[in-house]
Amino acid sequence: MRIPRLLIALPLILVACTGPASGGDGSSSVELRLGYFPNVTHATAIVGIENGIFQDKLGSDVTLTTQTFNAGGDVVEAIFNGGLDASYVGPNPAINAWAQSEGTAIKIVSGATSGGAFLVVSPDITNADQLAGKTLASPQLGNTQDVALRAWLKEQGFETDLEGGGDVSVTPLANADILTAFTTGDLDGAWVPEPWATRMVEEGGGHVLVDERDLWPDGKFVTTHLIVATEFLNAHPDVVKGLLEGQVAANQFVNENADEAQQVVASAIGELTGSELDPAILAASWENLTFTDDPIASSLAVSAQHAEDVGLLDPVDLDGIYDLTLLNEVLSGQGMEEIPQP
Repeated sequence: MRIPRLLIALPLILVACTGPASGGDGSSSVELRLGYFPNVTHATAIVGIENGIFQDKLGSDVTLTTQTFNAGGDVVEAIFNGGLDASYVGPNPAINAWAQSEGTAIKIVSGATSGGAFLVVSPDITNADQLAGKTLASPQLGNTQDVALRAWLKEQGFETDLEGGGDVSVTPLANADILTAFTTGDLDGAWVPEPWATRMVEEGGGHVLVDERDLWPDGKFVTTHLIVATEFLNAHPDVVKGLLEGQVAANQFVNENADEAQQVVASAIGELTGSELDPAILAASWENLTFTDDPIASSLAVSAQHAEDVGLLDPVDLDGIYDLTLLNEVLSGQGMEEIPQP
């Protein structure tokens, strides 16, 4: 099997190869190393961490250690390097991890968020034809928004390449750098997740050219789901079940206490990024998201096909990438509807 082209372009982060952490002296204590992003699309993770929901469900024998990332490629590298046990991440990095490891590295164990991704452009661009010769950005080469952008451009008749050439130049930049470059006029637009899309509109004077929800049946597609390293899942299913209890509880809190959840998310993002998030922008971003434990598996195969179509991934069989067994145990235990195993 050829290594998917996407992996060749991913940046490397240095993480110690420690493997799944547990008590080396035979004790029952376990460390769970969890990744997430300082984005509104990761509100479930942020609330679960900041409100102590995850730690409460994991119990006193589990030490929860968290790490933030800018984009999914870094998450994949961290898992492969043995420095991460689980993470909230978008669909395409999960596909990539599955493909390169030939189906051995990770499992998708739950959904988290649907929606909240947009192509925002400068005011003078009012239709797709005007993008010829323009420079657009995405958070990282091969990440979920990057694939969505390239696939959409291809459907509009534009060619792109991995070096930023083609009919439309696509440049990978961190979300905060995208906002700065767009505001100063160095970018014509970007396909980004919330809250960055709303910030590009409100702070950068842009407008939405594409709401990604319009490209999917019923407007539903996976933006964020929870993946776990297969080795950790096999070694510590009880810990993963505790994390999933926290996932379900955090999503319930987010959906039932929107105002309070937004305050938690705003505070956390401000501390993590050093940039305060305007409550009005956060509230506007929130309206574009659906927080759900359903991983919306039907959209994953389409995302994989999009990555293949734009030259970022070789054909891959996704059969077995989901393991919703523990999630359904949690849901059924609370009298909630189970999610069919894809």
